[in-house]
Amino acid sequence: MFKGSKQSSADISTVLVGSVMLAFACLLLFYLVPQYVTEPAMVQNPMMSPSWLPRYMGWLIFLIAILLIIQGLFRNDKDNKESAGSERGPVLRFLLMALALVVYLSFFELIGAIFSGVLATLILFAAHPIRKKWVYSLAFIIPVVITLLFTKVLGVPLPVMPY
Repeated sequence: MFKGSKQSSADISTVLVGSVMLAFACLLLFYLVPQYVTEPAMVQNPMMSPSWLPRYMGWLIFLIAILLIIQGLFRNDKDNKESAGSERGPVLRFLLMALALVVYLSFFELIGAIFSGVLATLILFAAHPIRKKWVYSLAFIIPVVITLLFTKVLGVPLPVMPY
């Protein structure tokens, strides 16, 4: 090769993550959705079909996986050195994120989608400290908007309130 050119080397961890995501997307798209999501006989709008959202998410995961694999294959040595020295997130942050998931799943039916979403979002915000105080209002706005979107627009029955 030329003296001044840099050879690109693959970032194995990024390629591995992309490959696992690609395998999951293929499993979702070509096995799980066709086998386990039943289609009603008469659907007026294709977006009202129960398989629309899983297919959409499957293709989105598929696209992101392909992009991750490409990024991992064509990463420069300079980029590898920078990312190799980067620190992993603290253990407490990971534990708080896992706690947010457990809280959301545990309290979803007990106190409703809105309250469990607010509680889980506040825990996520505690895991990732935020300097601007107005952002904490999103912990209340986002779960309300998402719950109302699912219940009112998409017609998905969710436990909204505990009573």
